[in-house]
Amino acid sequence: MIRLFVAIALPEPVRQRLTMLCAGVPGARWAKPENMHLTLRFIGEVDGATFTDIMDALGHVSVPRFPLQIDGVGQFGEKRRADLLWAGVRPHELLLRLQGKVENALQRLGFDPDPRKFHAHVTLGRLKGTPIERVASFLSGNGGFYLPPFEVSEYVLFSSFLSHGGAIYRAEATYRLG
Repeated sequence: MIRLFVAIALPEPVRQRLTMLCAGVPGARWAKPENMHLTLRFIGEVDGATFTDIMDALGHVSVPRFPLQIDGVGQFGEKRRADLLWAGVRPHELLLRLQGKVENALQRLGFDPDPRKFHAHVTLGRLKGTPIERVASFLSGNGGFYLPPFEVSEYVLFSSFLSHGGAIYRAEATYRLG
């Protein structure tokens, strides 16, 4: 079995700038720079035949290249208890089209629709027992964060291996846009 997800890999300068945000919140497990990405669809564990089918199906998904811009920060979780800190992504019609086509390709293979609404973001850190005041301070202190747009020219099928030191991601296939 192999654990998979589809994502947009971020350029090194973007990951380095996002890494500078990852501090000052007690209880946060910050994302490693090499693991920062924008998930289009989490797939989960599949067998070898399904893995091959997914690789083939994603090869037929394409949209034109498009600009992507990191804009702002936020949290997931309840108001009184945040679970995750993220950097936002400015909405773009071609990003939504790419995500929709990936979702449709997986549904045609028999996968259930993703029950969560797509919310474009880059995970910065996972929280456990973090005081809400510190989360609020992080959000207000970084609320104006943004990066210049960068061109998205590909997306990636990643495998994910869970280890004691955190997840290890490996690019299994890369798909060019445009």
